[in-house]
Amino acid sequence: MLADLKRVSIWLSSGRLRNILNALDLYAILRRIKLNNDQFEIFDDEFQSILGSNPTLTQLADGLAFAEGVCWFPRLNKVIVSDIPNNRIVSWSESEGFGIYREPSGCSNGNTVDREGRVISCLTRGRTVVREELDGSLTTIADSYDGGKLTSPNDVAVKSDGSIWFTDPDYGFLHPELGHGEMPEQDRNRVFRVNGETLDITMVNEDFDKPNGITFSPDESVLYVGDTGRTHGEFRPHNLMAFDVNGDKLENPRLFADVEPHVPDGFRADVNGNIWVAAGDGVQAFNPQGELLGKIHTPEVAANLSFGMSDNQTLFIGATSSIWSIELNTAGASRPSN
Repeated sequence: MLADLKRVSIWLSSGRLRNILNALDLYAILRRIKLNNDQFEIFDDEFQSILGSNPTLTQLADGLAFAEGVCWFPRLNKVIVSDIPNNRIVSWSESEGFGIYREPSGCSNGNTVDREGRVISCLTRGRTVVREELDGSLTTIADSYDGGKLTSPNDVAVKSDGSIWFTDPDYGFLHPELGHGEMPEQDRNRVFRVNGETLDITMVNEDFDKPNGITFSPDESVLYVGDTGRTHGEFRPHNLMAFDVNGDKLENPRLFADVEPHVPDGFRADVNGNIWVAAGDGVQAFNPQGELLGKIHTPEVAANLSFGMSDNQTLFIGATSSIWSIELNTAGASRPSN
């Protein structure tokens, strides 16, 4: 049946009949079926424009145990990736290829870079959020809340005012090989904000099952947080929530998108406000209204991603044992000026 549909799709690629079917949106349906077994699945013409005429998914490195925390490090012109079970952060650059960035890493998970060019990492085993200073030393940003240790910081985003926002689910307890296995001292999985100057920590949300990925819209008016509760139960959350940002508070919580067939792990925004999500079956791109634009399928489970290179138009993807890249006709969002 699929072979017949592919032949029909090719036959419809030109002529008046294609125009008629376009009016009924049937051609788009056939095209989607045609691409289902390929690397790229298109749900909206905008996604085809972003991919360009010859999209190419390139493997940059392999041999990792579980690639997470993908982050472009502009000061060193390299991408860094957490290899959680191997307790290290690895790197890749055009000039040096594959290398080790930090080992041991405290089983680092999510990484980001602040406006001063310092790497901020969530340490699952260390139960802390740390900042790597320009001299290589580590400063603890957060390690406790309300008298108890953090559970297992997962992902992190930095706002242009210097504040640090991160998620703290219980994966480090549930999966000792990726964390610590110690009983949580927090009674809920939460989202936190840390003042970048005083390092005071405040809780901004505690309504998630398992808060995971986190990122801001390009203008920082919206914060997106992923819930990956489905990893521990089929009928648990697998969505992205959106919040209006009002100073140090979150308001107007709302569903942005459900992610199928897996969960939304790490994600980033591009300059147009599209949200690019590492979603298990690969990368899924959603427009600012939460509508699915398309998918980039990866050979293994994709857990995190980041835009990078000098033009910020290369998407780096961490997919289990490998690091991949693809050049796009869009750029990752940069933080606005204070």
